[in-house]
Amino acid sequence: MNLDEKLLDLIVCPACHAALAVDAVAEELVCTGCGLIYPVRDDIPVLLVDEARQGPAAGPA
Repeated sequence: MNLDEKLLDLIVCPACHAALAVDAVAEELVCTGCGLIYPVRDDIPVLLVDEARQGPAAGPA
């Protein structure tokens, strides 16, 4: 996965506006707030809530 670092500094989760963490192995972006997981296809983040899947909840337990 080849994402521009400047882009990663700008984009946030469209659902909760939290930062996104890169999961390079799975080629996904994981929201650090709500836990939604967004796919990256052909090095393009697909930041559509309808395309995201629910991951483990992030944040304080």
